[in-house]
Amino acid sequence: MLYWQLVKNLTAHHDGVMSEKRHRIKPVHTDRARRLRRVMTGPERHLWSVLRDKQIGGLRFRRQHPVGRFIADFACLEAHLIVEVDGESHVGQFDADNARTRELMRQGFKVLRFTNDEVLQATEAVANTIARAAGLDW
Repeated sequence: MLYWQLVKNLTAHHDGVMSEKRHRIKPVHTDRARRLRRVMTGPERHLWSVLRDKQIGGLRFRRQHPVGRFIADFACLEAHLIVEVDGESHVGQFDADNARTRELMRQGFKVLRFTNDEVLQATEAVANTIARAAGLDW
């Protein structure tokens, strides 16, 4: 059985009107997202401490959130923004990461990617970049 989840995913029609789409989230993706929330990396936990509780301009971020067939590290649905933290597991995955980014952008999301080092050593700059990408004057 598939569960429905409303994801504010911008889709531009030929007349310029934006609409929302419903996406099916398979239980296997939901279960995997829950597991990933329990085993977040140190840099992901660090960034989550900055994003949680609407600390950036009142925006609500979700962690390890299913988006289609992918699980985004962090997603702000109202700003149509996905934030990915690329650690050592992404070494040699440049093509796969780019394909994933293109697919998420096709679904109407802006995608930001930061390295572990950027998150840990330049947290304020990362937060400012996220705020600006969400359209905030921060």
